[in-house]
Amino acid sequence: MFEYALRRLRHDELLHRAEHERLAREALRLRRITGREAAARSPEAESHTRRHWFTRTA
Repeated sequence: MFEYALRRLRHDELLHRAEHERLAREALRLRRITGREAAARSPEAESHTRRHWFTRTA
């Protein structure tokens, strides 16, 4: 019975840890998306254009 209880505790701990890591990844993904959207809406994003650092050859 004792071994079963330990195994069950370990199983529950692993499930809890996996859920926590999933939530952390989701939060990071949402933070990145929000940052990209904010950058796209900023006036700086519209004022800068792509600049070619090297001239094209003939």
